[in-house]
Amino acid sequence: MVSSSDSPFSSSSSTSRSPAPKFCNNSFTTRIFSDVAGDITIVVDGESFLLHKFPLVSRSGKIRKMVADAKDSNSSKLELHNIPGGPQTFELAVKFCYGMNFEITTTNVASLRCAAEYLEMTEDYRDENLVARTEVYLNEVVVQSLEKSVEVLSICEMLPPVAEEVGIVNRCVEAVAVNACKEQLVSGLSRLDCNGESAELKSGCLEWWIEDLSALGIDYYQRVVCAMGRAGIRPDSITASLMHYAQASLKGIGKFQIWNPARMKSNRTMAENDQRTILETLVSLLPNEKSSSIPQNFLFGMLRMGIMVDASIACKLELERRIAFRLEMVSLDDLLIPSIQTGDSLFDVDTVHRILINFLQRIEDEDNDNCGYESEGLGSPGHGSLLKVGRLIDAYLAEIAPDPYLSLQKFIAMLEILPDYSRVIDDGLYRAIDIYLKAHPMLTEHECKKLCKFIDCQKLSQEASNHAAQNDRLPVQMAVRVLYFEQLRLQNALSGSSGDGFLSQRMSSGVPSAAMSPRDNYASLRRENRELKLEISRMRVRLSELEKEQMFMKQGMIDKSGNGKTFLTSISKGIGRIGIFNGPTGGKRQKSSRKSRGDGKTGRSRRYSVS
Repeated sequence: MVSSSDSPFSSSSSTSRSPAPKFCNNSFTTRIFSDVAGDITIVVDGESFLLHKFPLVSRSGKIRKMVADAKDSNSSKLELHNIPGGPQTFELAVKFCYGMNFEITTTNVASLRCAAEYLEMTEDYRDENLVARTEVYLNEVVVQSLEKSVEVLSICEMLPPVAEEVGIVNRCVEAVAVNACKEQLVSGLSRLDCNGESAELKSGCLEWWIEDLSALGIDYYQRVVCAMGRAGIRPDSITASLMHYAQASLKGIGKFQIWNPARMKSNRTMAENDQRTILETLVSLLPNEKSSSIPQNFLFGMLRMGIMVDASIACKLELERRIAFRLEMVSLDDLLIPSIQTGDSLFDVDTVHRILINFLQRIEDEDNDNCGYESEGLGSPGHGSLLKVGRLIDAYLAEIAPDPYLSLQKFIAMLEILPDYSRVIDDGLYRAIDIYLKAHPMLTEHECKKLCKFIDCQKLSQEASNHAAQNDRLPVQMAVRVLYFEQLRLQNALSGSSGDGFLSQRMSSGVPSAAMSPRDNYASLRRENRELKLEISRMRVRLSELEKEQMFMKQGMIDKSGNGKTFLTSISKGIGRIGIFNGPTGGKRQKSSRKSRGDGKTGRSRRYSVS
């Protein structure tokens, strides 16, 4: 910073110097010209200044009017109330009136400009008055620099509304946006220079201004971000700025906060209300999800914070909608949102349920927008996302199932929301239901049956079927169905059937009717296409399991007899043992235990309950 003597923005009068003022306060008690006595005392916020009328009235229209009005009462004492910047800024204005040098900087230019407006130090009273001098500095120095514009903006937050009236705020806001645009244009070259360096360094060299914006209050920050959006700043840059601002302003964002339900009922502090305002504003500033990739853990952090500070319903619903837009990228830990309702379940199941509804609506909208058959059903990107979400929700259900406060109604609502084609196999679903049955032993038989009807026995793997056949927590009808479908599976394997009859039946049922409209025909074909592809996926899983079991059985026969000639005979005997109508004891449990031992040799064992 240049010294006041040679600075182009050092302020002094072009006329001859007046006697230096005497400031009657603790900081200034000396007089340079002791032979010229002060003839007026001005009190600013309790601090007195012994001054001379002539240099003041020659530059300040307000003081000129006040002196003229005071002549009638012969008063030599004036009071100024609510002057912008207080006594310190008034002192600089007085120095300007007296022709004393001082430097205009980004720290004092905003308060000086506002004080000059308050004191009416315009060109009407003297050329190159304080208003003009501060305007030159604002236009030639401040608005040319993003950093200086942000610094002046942060100071304007502490000034009265006059800062808005004289246009300082608007000019600085637009200057930040324009200079950020310039940085964005230059970033192309910077990106080339940073090609061989880390992503963190590249981000730091391209968007250094993100750190500066976090110093602004939420009102000014909102205006700056809106101006950036109008100026064409990249959505990813705006997202990075919003994330940094949230992490700097909101306590614990992006982390698992400590939840205290009793605290939620108490009167909220001013800080909590401020955080709610900040959060709601930041959510309203988020770019369109199609133009910007917002990390899911950040959105979940914002959602948890919104629940804690009781943000508006619209704010929380917007966060849920954005999370649902890319739900397939969510981790299990993100979904485990603690509940703040006393006496309710430990986890906020209702919020996850609403997110799922939004996700399914998005999948349905994408399917309606697609036109070609190749993009429909199992092979479509939408169904790929649905399969991932199906696995995620199964894991989520297994995590919340041990909660003793989780009602059957909520658990069933989570079970039935996903369509059948969201799961190729039902192992994860079976595991979650089994854990719930163990954690809630007081369920009636009717309630157990109601739960188990969501499990498709045909979609259970061999390992899960073995476990289900021996699971005492399941209703008897469930175990019977499992054994029945296991027998059918082995019979089909022996007869060489691969489900062709089922496929042909499904295809014949999918022939469009002439009585149906083209739109209904298309919808019917799309559903049939999806179901057929799902059945193919199931068959592939079954084939893989049968090949493994055949290999294990053949290896066992070779180890026992030294050759493989008795392989088919062994399979036929095994089928007879698992026949569910051959007797009350049957042979299913013996085969299951042997299969479990076989799996133990290959490391494929897996728990399907909390036992």
